[in-house]
Amino acid sequence: MKYRRNIFTGKGVISELKYRARRIAENYNIEIKNQETDKDHTHIIFSTKPTADLTKFINALKTGTSKAIRHRFDIEDELWENTFWSDSYCLITTGEVTLNQLKQYVENQGSERNEE
Repeated sequence: MKYRRNIFTGKGVISELKYRARRIAENYNIEIKNQETDKDHTHIIFSTKPTADLTKFINALKTGTSKAIRHRFDIEDELWENTFWSDSYCLITTGEVTLNQLKQYVENQGSERNEE
């Protein structure tokens, strides 16, 4: 996408993102099953109860990971207009595919066949 930047290229940034995501998820009683990143975005497979407030979780996830990564890494020059995450997100349930199919898709993020 036009506005995406390749922030997730270093192992340190990716490790920080995954660590913070898991910590934030725990606060919302959400279990992250798998998380993989491509150069400019992340996919997270998680399970939770139907009563979970996913909007609050995603907001906390974006805010917390952005602050932590900005604090630890010098990435300001690589951001689009000083924005770490876009305002949007995609949330999909697994009704159409099996959990294994979804995990395989997420695990292939960042592989050579997905590079442009």
